[in-house]
Amino acid sequence: MDRYTRPDFAHAALLSIDVQRDVLDGGPLSFASPRSQLPNMAHVVGAFRTGRRPIVHVVRLYRPDGTNADLCRRGAVERGEGALVVGTAGCELVGDLLPASGLELNTHALLAGRFQHLTCNETVMYKPRWGAFYGTRLLEHLRVTGVTTVVVIGCNFPNCPRATIVEASERDLRVVAVADAISRFSNRDAVEAGEIDVAVMTSDEVVRGLGAVEMNATTS
Repeated sequence: MDRYTRPDFAHAALLSIDVQRDVLDGGPLSFASPRSQLPNMAHVVGAFRTGRRPIVHVVRLYRPDGTNADLCRRGAVERGEGALVVGTAGCELVGDLLPASGLELNTHALLAGRFQHLTCNETVMYKPRWGAFYGTRLLEHLRVTGVTTVVVIGCNFPNCPRATIVEASERDLRVVAVADAISRFSNRDAVEAGEIDVAVMTSDEVVRGLGAVEMNATTS
């Protein structure tokens, strides 16, 4: 990586993609379960939270009638077989990643395109399709806070994390894919990500990178 694509943790934000209850074991999307990655996800979220750096939890939400669903999911939602449906417990964020217990999504505001603030540095955002930048104000939200680097964790790499990573790269953001904090992320995916200069790192490496920034800030 060169100076244009190397992660800058001093200006990094975390994007947590689709870490919602329906993706857990036993849920309708359990094929993408983050069971083995969830502790690593929580580890990264905790480090960003401790460092008071921006966190955006990106979620999918489907209206019960399926009117906002992508074509590949619309039929299932209409038949009552869908997941991540507004008004069900399955659309809520997994508790391991929340800053406080009992927090619930404001689905009305999210579907209207507004960010829900969980803390002063932590928000939730709805995305209407695979990628977090498509049809959303995410780039504007990041630019306002001076973010140049996005660190991506979350569920089901072949779909939403992959699309989000490509979209971020297209918008000239530096990108980190946290290999052990993204479900269904393979060695082949790591190679392909590297081919577009996405930094593939472990959760421990990301936490150390954030820690180095904090150490430099206290000693300078």
